[in-house]
Amino acid sequence: MIPTPGERALPGRLRLVAQALVLGLVVAGTSAFAVLHQTVVLEVDGERTTVSTFGRTVADVLAAEGVEVGDRDLVVPAVDASLVGAEEVLVRHAREVVVEVDGEERTVWSTALTVGEVLAELGLRDDGVRASASRSAPLGRDGVPTDAAMLQLSTPKAVHLVVDGETSELSTAALTVGEALREAGTVLGPYDQLSVPLDTPLADGLAVMITRAVPVTRSETSTEPFETLRTDDPGLDEGTEVVSVRGSEGSRVVTYVAYEAGGVEVARTVLGEIVLAEAVDQVVRVGTRTAPTPTVTGEGVWGALAQCESGGNPSIVSSNGLYHGLYQFSVGTWQSVGGAGLPSQASPAEQTERAMALQARSGWGQWPHCSSVLGLR
Repeated sequence: MIPTPGERALPGRLRLVAQALVLGLVVAGTSAFAVLHQTVVLEVDGERTTVSTFGRTVADVLAAEGVEVGDRDLVVPAVDASLVGAEEVLVRHAREVVVEVDGEERTVWSTALTVGEVLAELGLRDDGVRASASRSAPLGRDGVPTDAAMLQLSTPKAVHLVVDGETSELSTAALTVGEALREAGTVLGPYDQLSVPLDTPLADGLAVMITRAVPVTRSETSTEPFETLRTDDPGLDEGTEVVSVRGSEGSRVVTYVAYEAGGVEVARTVLGEIVLAEAVDQVVRVGTRTAPTPTVTGEGVWGALAQCESGGNPSIVSSNGLYHGLYQFSVGTWQSVGGAGLPSQASPAEQTERAMALQARSGWGQWPHCSSVLGLR
């Protein structure tokens, strides 16, 4: 069968319709692609980047850029907001910030990037508030200024300053007593006394008392003790000590400046000293000689002693006339043990009796040479 002319035209129309349909789909797809694609500025914790995205929401662009956010983080526009018409997306991650406000430490969550933003979040907008770091200082990852261990804040407060009994009042936001004094122009001397340390944190109503140190020049005499030097002497028996040089203290005059605060000396500076007398060391001779074994004992010792002292002659007198009799008594010693007259005129028995009394009272040392020879102790 031969097709009619109308039947031969039908396939051509179908091709045109099909082509038109495909073209429409292409145009529609291109239009949708153009609508979904856009460029936004993404700022994350102060760092800005320009990104191209096909996402429909803020969450889409954050996911595409690998930015994770939590419940405390700040996201503008909101995470589920549409990106259509948005030019910027802002993300601030929250962190714990350690602050000390007027000496009281606290920890807060903050999305601030600078010290000034932290103050704003805390409601401390007063220009009188003092911070330990510049308001423009950035916060580190640990939530404090990068050059500090902690963010210290101080609000204006009244401080009572008492200097030598006179009181004045300061209004200051200084962090410490030392800073407040510097602001007030109060200069401290090296020995002035404060009621509180300079690094004390300020508190409203705190009273700081300063007592000025007054210099006073004085002189005083001081003594220097002598030392005792002991030397061995083989010429003396063991246990015997003889002072050969008597010691004496030295003395000197010291002139100094005393710094007194409230009548109490807190420091002194020596100006000079004059030696009045040098100390003289005392020298003691210590006997090291072993005493001989006694050659006589009992009653015979007195005969031996008399023989040694006078050759056994009861009436003998020394060549200088000072010593008499068997035991060579001096007149003074003879009288001290009850003797009368001259020892050399007394009987041998009385001389021996007086000698025994002297030995009982003062020991064998009354006859140093002969007692040593005889080994008497």
